[in-house]
Amino acid sequence: MPIRFIAALAVLVSAAVHLYLWFDGYRDENVIGPAFLLNAFGGAAIAVLLVAWRHWIPGFLTLGFGLSTLGGFVISATVGLFGVKEQWTGWPVWTAAAAEVVAIVAGALLLMRDNPLRSRGQLQHDSTVQGAHLH
Repeated sequence: MPIRFIAALAVLVSAAVHLYLWFDGYRDENVIGPAFLLNAFGGAAIAVLLVAWRHWIPGFLTLGFGLSTLGGFVISATVGLFGVKEQWTGWPVWTAAAAEVVAIVAGALLLMRDNPLRSRGQLQHDSTVQGAHLH
């Protein structure tokens, strides 16, 4: 399965969990509720970009999405975030955390592969080497 589809699936799973949690009661939280809703729609938008746009930006967004979402949860579980103190329990926590780890890895791989800072000479060299059949 191509890495872009794995990344898209990962951000969609995280987005779906956050939408589920928003409906499950987090919508009543002043800051966390809107953040969960933004996470759900942002994850869906990133997933569409991943499969529709062959550019480095979706990989960058995927990496940032995974890091910020998982980072926010870790902060919430350790010291609390906007008055919410979470715990590492329940299927939504573990499902979202696993999806976010996959998003981080997939986003990093996409960004390394589609690196906008690589020189054109490096790209040409890589394609020459990949195209050569060394026996």
